[in-house]
Amino acid sequence: MDRAVASARAAFRDGRWSGLAPGARKKVLHAIADRIEAEALALTVLGIRDNGTEFAMALKAEAGSAAGTFRYYAEALDKVSGEVAPTAPDVLGLVHRVPVGVVGAIVPWNFPLMIGAWKLAPALAMGNSVVLKPAESASLSLLRLAGLALECGLPPGVLNVVTGPGSDTGAALAASMGVDVLAFTGSGATGRRLLEASAASNLKRVWLELGGKSPNIVFADAPDLAHAAKVSAMGIFRNSGQVCVAGSRLLVERRIHDEFVTMLKAEAEALRVGDPLDLQTQIGAVNSEIQLRQNLSFMDMARAEGGDIVTGGHRIREDTGGTYMAPTIVTRVGPDTALFRREVFGPVLAVTPFDTEAEALALANATDYGLAAGIWTSNLTRAHRMVAGIRAGVVHVNTYGGSDMTVPLGGVGQSGNGHDKSLHALDKYTDLKTAWIQL
Repeated sequence: MDRAVASARAAFRDGRWSGLAPGARKKVLHAIADRIEAEALALTVLGIRDNGTEFAMALKAEAGSAAGTFRYYAEALDKVSGEVAPTAPDVLGLVHRVPVGVVGAIVPWNFPLMIGAWKLAPALAMGNSVVLKPAESASLSLLRLAGLALECGLPPGVLNVVTGPGSDTGAALAASMGVDVLAFTGSGATGRRLLEASAASNLKRVWLELGGKSPNIVFADAPDLAHAAKVSAMGIFRNSGQVCVAGSRLLVERRIHDEFVTMLKAEAEALRVGDPLDLQTQIGAVNSEIQLRQNLSFMDMARAEGGDIVTGGHRIREDTGGTYMAPTIVTRVGPDTALFRREVFGPVLAVTPFDTEAEALALANATDYGLAAGIWTSNLTRAHRMVAGIRAGVVHVNTYGGSDMTVPLGGVGQSGNGHDKSLHALDKYTDLKTAWIQL
């Protein structure tokens, strides 16, 4: 890791990438996007072998998304301008946006290529060098991406990928005096350690996306309850629930609670769970035995706290040797229970009824997290009130998930700081430099 950071620093200092004209960097990022698209199937299979995401989801969310991300920032980088300050006539005040230097990026196992691209593309677009640390259980697609980038003309030393356990390589990256900015997606516990490492080293800026316990709120006046049930089911069960913005807390207006849970149960039980490389599979594997055991431990807690497991709650397909869990719905989940407050990161939906809009809002905000939320209603005024009142970085209305690169993704509270995606992500990887010139 020390050698990788030194390599990135040397590449930044000599200007082999940072010193290129924006048009030259743009050409390389477009070439990377082209190669990702050309090798989409191979990259998708590499990722699936690591993390078990179902093929259809992986093809779209991993290679497809990564190519789009590189293309988006390729087009954005030559539209970033500085400023001329409003000064007295005898002074010229210029504000330059300059690259920060060396960016460290640590990405998780659930969508390594997609989330890796969210860090890499804007950082590279702004002229930085990057040291990337993938999850130890999901590094294949990112190692291949680094090779593709080199073949597409990214100069040696500009992108460095170092694998290994977080306790070794991740800790070394966080403690490095040669890293200027650290971008991380993962658990809150690790995020805290990264902040501590920053304080103990060079006070590098640390940008964190730490997951959530996102509320998905269904009012009785939802425009189409059957559609809401289908979308809400996929909002929690896709990728076996291993999605940071997953709608894992379902808040349902009491007068439609039983009807809606019945619809959800039918949707969950109809999903085909199995081999992620089988094109008929709709839901793939849980990432690991450790993750599966953690998911199942929440079932024990839910039962102990009075929850009712409507469907699922157990391991399936154990005879295959794989780690699969049935899509799970738990009702009678109170706001003081573990399943209501703690992130499972598995295919587990906690259902809680409410009676009024005010109660729904209070339940939605009864969490330390604030990453995403969903609202289902035909009342436009109510939708705007809920968007304004919910503490979350992304609020969906009459849908769940699927926002594109044009809008930011970031959270409040213990979901982190800063934003991935959109033009706002560029702010994490640039510094402002003022030139105050006496004329």
